[in-house]
Amino acid sequence: MSQWERVQTNAQDRERIWSVPRTFAGDVWFRFRKKPTALAGFLIVVFLLCFAVFGPYLSPYGYSDQSRALANIPPILSVSDAPDGNYLYVTPALKVILIGRDGKLLGQLSKGKDDETLRRIAYTLDAQTEVYLDYSQKPAMILSAEGERTPASKQVWNTTYLLGTDQLGRDILTRLMYGARISLMVAFVAATINMVIGILYGGIAGFVGGRADAVMMRVVDIISTIPLTLYVILIKVTLDNGLLSIIIALSSVYWVDMARVVRGQVLSLKQQEFVLASRAIGSSNRTIMLTHLIPNAMGPILVTVTMLIPSAIFVEAFMSFIGIGIAPPMASLGTMCNDAMEALRSNPYQLFLPALVICLIMFAFNFVGDGLRDALDPKLKK
Repeated sequence: MSQWERVQTNAQDRERIWSVPRTFAGDVWFRFRKKPTALAGFLIVVFLLCFAVFGPYLSPYGYSDQSRALANIPPILSVSDAPDGNYLYVTPALKVILIGRDGKLLGQLSKGKDDETLRRIAYTLDAQTEVYLDYSQKPAMILSAEGERTPASKQVWNTTYLLGTDQLGRDILTRLMYGARISLMVAFVAATINMVIGILYGGIAGFVGGRADAVMMRVVDIISTIPLTLYVILIKVTLDNGLLSIIIALSSVYWVDMARVVRGQVLSLKQQEFVLASRAIGSSNRTIMLTHLIPNAMGPILVTVTMLIPSAIFVEAFMSFIGIGIAPPMASLGTMCNDAMEALRSNPYQLFLPALVICLIMFAFNFVGDGLRDALDPKLKK
């Protein structure tokens, strides 16, 4: 007996399409989620949106709340045993912080006598107990009961400030939430305005063509040659508001790339047969533009928008970093990086954390844009 048997088919089965029927949106999502980097970028974007929108409501601290006694405390602490059973952490500024067994910051010990001869500082633990800090050698260490230097041999997670504090004692995690919120808000508002202006301007230029197209594109070339920094400085001087000035500057400049993309798509689509058929049945120019040309160009438009968002976020962070963006004490990823430069050698985590968030946002949106480009391209459909 043969191991293989011929499958019996009929004419109806041969004409049937053996695939799952999907709409255009369903087909785009099916191809989008098949790309691991695009799906990972989408999940990171969702996480960052939740982190920025809902995170501040869950934090017990505000973006400007200060605790100068607990400044420059890292997220992971190298601690020594205290006589009362807790831990002691020595800061680079020779302050001694009492740490609970659960990692809670219990406060800064009161400084007592400073013996400059022995290079020791006495700190009051309680009414009857003192501990001594020996700073005769680096790093400074707590002295044991026998007078010996005891190195910090244990690692404890800072459960009071999960990502540590900055030079003013502000919670870095909370400031990252507000900074991500500012960056995403600037990016999305600017991207929305740019998409509207770019679609209208580029669509009209490509659809009308001729001399009007040439004049409109020369205007685009002139705007694109003026540096964005100059726009921001001029608008900031006029409005005296960092956030609003950045949004207006991005909205007034970034639409030129969108206009070029839409113009190119409209020029290639307006000669297609479906547009000629629409003209033949008497459709108006407005109907042809809004019903046929713009919807068929949405693929490149969406990809361009997702690529403009990380660029706008980087511009906002850069402007805040050089001091012409968000004004302190409002938290921004750029201002956090600027503040961290002063303590880069002693507290590098203060620069690493906001820089990491900026990188995550930019990589995530670039991955999403790359996935949308492939998902919206019918030539890549398998």
